[in-house]
Amino acid sequence: MTTEEDQGASALPARLRELPSRLLSQASAHATRLVTEGLSGADARKWHYATLVALDEFGPASQAALSGRTDIHRSDLVAVINELAARELVERTPDPADRRRNVITLTTAGRRRLRKLEQLLAAAQEELLSPLSAAEREQLVDLLGRLVAHHAHGGPTMGADDR
Repeated sequence: MTTEEDQGASALPARLRELPSRLLSQASAHATRLVTEGLSGADARKWHYATLVALDEFGPASQAALSGRTDIHRSDLVAVINELAARELVERTPDPADRRRNVITLTTAGRRRLRKLEQLLAAAQEELLSPLSAAEREQLVDLLGRLVAHHAHGGPTMGADDR
C-alpha cells in the first residue's frame, strides 16, 4: 500500500502537470539556475552578459540607451557598469556632444570576456534543451519569442471572467 507521501510529485493532478503557466514557471526556474550557476563559475552575472552583448552588437551607447537595450533599470545599470569598468571590460567616457552624459564602450578585454561568457551560456542552453531535437529547439524559441513579444506589446489581459 502506498501512502500519499510515497507518491510525491509524480502524483500531481493532471491539471497541474498540464498547466502551461506552471510548466513555463518551472522551466524558467531551472533555466535561471543553470545560467546563474554557469556564469557564477566565471564570477559573472546575467546582467554582465546582457551589457557586454548589447555593447558588442550595437556599439558604444549612453547609459540611458544601454538601459533600454538590456532592459536593466538605469539605477541597477550604474552598478553593473561600475563592476565592468573596475574589471576594465568597459570604458565610461563623457559624451562629447553632452558632457553630462557618459558613453559606455566595450574594451578588447570585454570582447574576450564576452566570448567566454557565451561559451558558458551555450553549455547552459545545451543542458536546458537537451531533451529536444534541433527542430524542437527552434520551434520552442519561436513560440516563446511570440509569447514574449505579444505580452510585451500590450496583448490582451485577463479579465475577471477569464480567471
